[in-house]
Amino acid sequence: MNDLCTRVCALAEAATPQSVADRRHLHAHPELSFEEHETVAYVAGRLDEMGVPHRRVAGTGLIAEVRGGAGPTVALRADMDALPIQEANEVPYRSTREGVMHACGHDVHTASLLGAARVLKQLEGKLNGTIRMLFQPGEEKLPGGATLMIRDGALQDPAPGALFGQHVHPPLPAGTVGFRPGIYMASTDELFLTIYGRGGHGAMPHQAVDPIVITAQVITALQQLVSRESDPTLPVVLTFGKIGSEGGATNVIPNAVRLEGTLRTLDEAWRKELHQRLRRTAEGIAAALGGRAELEIGHGYPFLKNDEPLTHWAQAAARKLLGEDKVVDLPIRMTGEDFAFYTHHVPACFYRLGVGSPSPVHTDTFDVDERCLTTGSALLAWLALERLGA
Repeated sequence: MNDLCTRVCALAEAATPQSVADRRHLHAHPELSFEEHETVAYVAGRLDEMGVPHRRVAGTGLIAEVRGGAGPTVALRADMDALPIQEANEVPYRSTREGVMHACGHDVHTASLLGAARVLKQLEGKLNGTIRMLFQPGEEKLPGGATLMIRDGALQDPAPGALFGQHVHPPLPAGTVGFRPGIYMASTDELFLTIYGRGGHGAMPHQAVDPIVITAQVITALQQLVSRESDPTLPVVLTFGKIGSEGGATNVIPNAVRLEGTLRTLDEAWRKELHQRLRRTAEGIAAALGGRAELEIGHGYPFLKNDEPLTHWAQAAARKLLGEDKVVDLPIRMTGEDFAFYTHHVPACFYRLGVGSPSPVHTDTFDVDERCLTTGSALLAWLALERLGA
């Protein structure tokens, strides 16, 4: 470990008590996507205390910069929004807001980036360029806060030569991080399908057009698009998580059935083709059985592709900071992330931060080993410094 490595680790360790305090405040006061008004005010206040200039963007987002001498720009990103989940943890920093919880670790992401800002501000004189910090709203909700950050200039004047983001990973212990070069996470689309028939008495089905029977055949046929028409080497997921009909009883055939689901893949061309085939298949089967189908597709996040040279470089930099045994390889995931939008504009690397939680994200008992904040702050700062050749 060289002198700068040692300095970064020491500064991150010294900043940890404040990072823990920041994380606990944010955890206790979560706000939903695009409603992060108190959160962004808190972050702005912390940046003001450090003397880090910033500006509001994307409604409830911030762009902050630590500027050194002439040189390139490197960007770091953290998302700030929470989820509509009622927290079950009994901890001093438990959510004070009914039905809202930081169950995906965005409080950790924000506190880590604030910690990195503290480290970087103290090393400002060593910077050969600019470090831009993106405090982003609305990762959990379409159209994704990343699109608004990009719209408002997050990747301009100048475009960053590298962008790094991190996300909590419950299975990994605190102090450990994971990387995946290349394609890493899936595109995510929302499907809203309505099958129309003609209602009637359950004992006289010949006088009705049963949308439930049509729905059963449509679901089976749509799943065959995945199992029989998709390249088996290309991961694709089609899941309908919600099915319902209006009114009814055990002996009533409804007029319509509504389904909601998700489509995920790792190839943009096949994603576009699937949109057309899903619609054509649903409409054709419904019509053949005397009904009608309407499919609305909520176009979500693209697939996330980590720049391969940058990610290999980041892995090596992480090993230098944390040690060989603290950096692991990750498999492809079919979950989605709006960080993907950034990866289609600039060289970017999205990696996982171990938090040692027995509960997965998006659950009401999710929590973290707060020692992860030291690692999270140190690695963000270190990647930026190393990339600028400090």
